Amino acid sequence: MSRRRLRVAGRVQGVSFRAYAVDEARRLGLRGWVRNRRDRTVEALVEGDDAAIAAFVRWCHEGSPAAQVTKVDVEDDGGHDRLDGFTVAPTA
Repeated sequence: MSRRRLRVAGRVQGVSFRAYAVDEARRLGLRGWVRNRRDRTVEALVEGDDAAIAAFVRWCHEGSPAAQVTKVDVEDDGGHDRLDGFTVAPTA
């Protein structure tokens, strides 16, 4: 079980990025959340097996059909609390 925190930049707000991300994460069997940030990026915390996380990261490079992703930063997240389901979290 691994956990990663992603920050996605570009035209990623107002293009249904979060809704599509929830669908993709659930399809891959991941747990966590996705949210808009006030700096116009989208942040996600994902937990699951390495192959599913890698697939989600690849998806984030494309995003929703109307998105224009310019950058995806990925870092390990050492959190220990167990995540449940995959949801949209409040803007940070």
